[in-house]
Amino acid sequence: MSQIIELGVQGMTCASCVGRVERGLKKVDGVEDATVNLATERATVTYDPAVTTPQALLDKVKAVGYEPVLSHIDLGVQGMTCANCVGRVERALKKVDGVLGAAVNLATERASIEYLPATVSPGQLKAAIRQAGYEVLEAQAGVSREDQEREARAQEVAHLRRQVLFSAVFAVPLLLLAMIPMMVPAAEDWLMGTFGHRVMGTLNWVMLALALPIQFGPGRRFYRLGWKSLRALSPDMNALVMIGTSAAFGYSLIATVAPSLFPDGTAHVYYEASGVVITLILLGKYFEAVAKGRSSEAMKKLLSLQAKTARVVRGGQELEVPADEVLVGDVIAVRPGEKIPVDGQVLSGASFVDESMITGEPVPVGKQAGAPVVGGTINQNGALTVQATKIGSDTALAQIIKLVETAQGSKPPIQGLADRVVAVFVPVVLGIAALTFVLWLIFGGQQALSFAMITTVAVLIIACPCAMGLATPTSIMVGTGKAAELGVLFKGGGALEGLQDVQVVALDKTGTLTKGKPELTDLIPTGGFDRAGVLRLVAAAEAQSEHPIARAIVDAAKTEGAAVAHPEHFEALPGYGLEARVDGHLVQVGADRYMTQLGLDLQVFQQAAERLGDEGKSPLYAAIDGQLAAIIAVADPVKDGSLDAVRALHTQGLKVAMITGDNARTAQAIARQLGIDTVLAEVLPSGKSDAVKALQATGQKVAFVGDGINDAPALAQADVGLAIGTGTDVAVETADVILMSGDLRGVPNAFALSRATLRNIRLNLFWAFAYNIILIPVAAGVLYPAFGTLLSPVLAAAAMGFSSVFVLSNALRLRGFRPPLRARAEVPAASNPALA
Repeated sequence: MSQIIELGVQGMTCASCVGRVERGLKKVDGVEDATVNLATERATVTYDPAVTTPQALLDKVKAVGYEPVLSHIDLGVQGMTCANCVGRVERALKKVDGVLGAAVNLATERASIEYLPATVSPGQLKAAIRQAGYEVLEAQAGVSREDQEREARAQEVAHLRRQVLFSAVFAVPLLLLAMIPMMVPAAEDWLMGTFGHRVMGTLNWVMLALALPIQFGPGRRFYRLGWKSLRALSPDMNALVMIGTSAAFGYSLIATVAPSLFPDGTAHVYYEASGVVITLILLGKYFEAVAKGRSSEAMKKLLSLQAKTARVVRGGQELEVPADEVLVGDVIAVRPGEKIPVDGQVLSGASFVDESMITGEPVPVGKQAGAPVVGGTINQNGALTVQATKIGSDTALAQIIKLVETAQGSKPPIQGLADRVVAVFVPVVLGIAALTFVLWLIFGGQQALSFAMITTVAVLIIACPCAMGLATPTSIMVGTGKAAELGVLFKGGGALEGLQDVQVVALDKTGTLTKGKPELTDLIPTGGFDRAGVLRLVAAAEAQSEHPIARAIVDAAKTEGAAVAHPEHFEALPGYGLEARVDGHLVQVGADRYMTQLGLDLQVFQQAAERLGDEGKSPLYAAIDGQLAAIIAVADPVKDGSLDAVRALHTQGLKVAMITGDNARTAQAIARQLGIDTVLAEVLPSGKSDAVKALQATGQKVAFVGDGINDAPALAQADVGLAIGTGTDVAVETADVILMSGDLRGVPNAFALSRATLRNIRLNLFWAFAYNIILIPVAAGVLYPAFGTLLSPVLAAAAMGFSSVFVLSNALRLRGFRPPLRARAEVPAASNPALA
């Protein structure tokens, strides 16, 4: 059966473009016809879905040089209770023509959908969700989506609390009436001896009166949702509870109303197996809802960072306006203790700003005129005037929140196993329950019907797949939220899991291992010269040069408070150095061959020169008034924390490589200093991705750590790319993990958190699967022949609720994760312009 799909196509300018797109689409196998309209910028394609896919059509549009129009939407989905619900919503959405992908998260209760806006509308997507039996959380004017979801979750918790309390009022006496005769056989014997079967019949009617309000009061939700799932041929947890409790209640009702239909002594009732079970399941759902709210704590912290108002200076007056009404270019007054409302640049004032929630660095960063500031950070002790440069969704905080939301809603590859099992789990459980009922009817003896009823209900109740559905998304939700608190942003579950397989961490040198800016590292004077005097004269001589080494010397002199004079004479000597006259002194600076040409003996600095060479530094020399005055070294210094980071990576069992354009001697010197295993030196910027390929060619998984700007090809080539010290668009596009701090110590922290999260997920999945593998046979009665033990449906309900609460509690343990290394803000790294 052919299908017709419409694609939006951007970039077409003339009839030639139309022809190119049409010819390209018609070449795709399975395409029967394609027409393109330049005016509407749409392509209408008739194709055979058995041969090709919409994604193949999109790829062809890109291949011929144009951009297909795609849209993405996140929808809140209400009413999901287990992994089968997730699967049903996903299948319903993927059946809609024009939907390219749909991922539904049980923990966040949201559906993330990528679709073709030319083919399908958001309204059709919402309708598909509703037809699957669930509700869509509609946006309300003037209320943020986050507040809306928080309110909906709070209402759900309150509703469950009321239902649990209502059920408990009837379930507690029901349980006592059912259990006391079994726990105190003497009491039952006395009642039977004194009043006969009449009193037991009366008790049955009393228990019916107690069970009825539970079954058709709070228990009505299981009928409503369970029946929808059965109609859709996709039975879920609600269907299991509905069938199990209805069987117990119906059997008991017949035994109460018409006991004569049963053989003598077999008209038992199991009202507690319906009423108490429903109460316990609701109690488990209540605990689950509370725990799910706690699992999003990190996201709440991020959202709370957003300022609600801003004090905008207009017409010489300060006006307090909502933060979302600030415009680019507005001037904002920020007082001490206030949040900075948007990203901007300081126009005037000086203060320290707490950027810890953005970068993970705990030390406040100094700000003065010209410094960038990030929205959501807290101004501490001084008044600032800030000009807005980025607002709304363009701010760094908004981008961070978006990345965290995306990661929390994503599915890592490990989730695939759970999804495949869950897809067939409930039908298999229904089959096991039916088989259990039949076998007990055949081999159960006089109590066959009673035994069949107990075991079947227990199987249906205990096999709820809630724990399976929550095992992965809750760990991902808590883990990515904790990572955000530490300044580590995972773009998705795949990146979180991908770090597990990495064996080699390749580090870019400049700007990653090192500060990326040459600094004066050594200045050793000879006898008769003082360091400050030599530095002042050499800096004055170098002030006329734009060479990076000259800039480093001048900056060092200014930092130390030296007044850099203007030279009276300056001459550059290519290949040797320079000569200048400063304050009447002849200053000559250059390499060793220049000093030799001047006839100066360098023997006094032989040991120092050898040491600097071993450190990868090229020494320079300074002569003043014809006398050797000092040996100087300028280098790109290693960042504080680089050594700690490399050691921590080694401790985690990882090999560390360095990729650099420096010469081999300098590279090896830095590698020795840091303990790096492999060095790839003299690599051109364009060759970094090839260097990553070379490491991958050894059969190892490689993570590349770079600054996210000129390292984009290498970040894309690596199995996992980590962009450090940047929040730029390039990093967001190419890296899988973004480290907001400029501190390399975030890398081992990312690996450690990834491993902790995956361990947490594996434990959750093990528990969810092992729980069912072990307890379903027990519920079916396999222990009865040997031990005479049957699992009560009440205990089955308690165990089922405990399994979900266990999974959620285990995931919440990640909130206490402690990074192996704590980043320290040694310089205003967080004021890196790339962050703003």
